[in-house]
Amino acid sequence: MRRLIIEEPYSLAAIWSRRLSLFALAVAVIAVVLGRASSVEAAAVISVLGASFLFALVAILLAATAAIVIWRTGCRGVGLALAGGLLAAALLIYPAYLTIKAIALPKINDISTDVSDPPAFSRSTKALAARAGYSPPTIDATQREVQLRAYPGVQPVVLDLEPDDAFQLVLKAIDELHWRVIEKVEPGGRAGIGHVDAIDRTLIMGFPDDITLRIRPLAGQTRIDVRSASRYGSHDFGTNAQRIEKFIGELQTQLENR
Repeated sequence: MRRLIIEEPYSLAAIWSRRLSLFALAVAVIAVVLGRASSVEAAAVISVLGASFLFALVAILLAATAAIVIWRTGCRGVGLALAGGLLAAALLIYPAYLTIKAIALPKINDISTDVSDPPAFSRSTKALAARAGYSPPTIDATQREVQLRAYPGVQPVVLDLEPDDAFQLVLKAIDELHWRVIEKVEPGGRAGIGHVDAIDRTLIMGFPDDITLRIRPLAGQTRIDVRSASRYGSHDFGTNAQRIEKFIGELQTQLENR
């Protein structure tokens, strides 16, 4: 005698949770690709990325709904709901991390080792062309005071080297960090001050950030000042300070390897 076996249906919430989380992942990947390609405006890229986070949030809500429905009705789909919820949660780790940074750190996007006289970005035709006509604005004294309280470790570097040797050491450190040099002027001439302008890109989205270094001769020494500024957004989430500290660390490494 044949027995009729009726299988419990899948929870629709579980099915759509996984589908939406996969869609959110695809949208996030597209945003990253667009950001790194530099072919789309940053505002549009950020909007696409924000949409992916919104889809991920909805996927988590659907996963939670599926869990309740499955518990009450015995529907199938535990694996689908779990996969959708975990994938969506993984996508939301990045914005959650940025939110914590935004709360803990001040809203500034331009950091300098010299708060009283920050290095100026070159406005030569070559430098402006490399920065697509953009030049970081002057930061007022109030914001610089905020920087001092938030990042007391960001300080100038004084090397016991002649300016030419210090300049070469700076270039080696920049090369190791894979910054793109857009202009460099050796120390010398009437003013004696050299500088290097460069561009670095953020880790995930690949947005360009602007950097300038000033090489100033002293009596038997050379002082290096660094300024790093985010091109997009009013909050850098600590990126510029970390970049300067990383450069100083690499400069120390190059000095030890001489």
